[in-house]
Amino acid sequence: MKEQYITDTMGRKVSVILPIRDYRKMPDKLEELEDIRAYDEAVSGKEESIPARQAFAEIEAKRNDL
Repeated sequence: MKEQYITDTMGRKVSVILPIRDYRKMPDKLEELEDIRAYDEAVSGKEESIPARQAFAEIEAKRNDL
């Protein structure tokens, strides 16, 4: 990534300019990072887990109740 910086009169970086191709990749990379964090949290054992089939069955049951 080849970034350029905009500085204020004191020489402090206040903004960045990115190539458009790099900027367009950022949302996908951020979403991927969020997915990794969610996975890490899920496998950390902090939350109770249920089998996927059970989860899907519960979701379908709730849809049918609507």
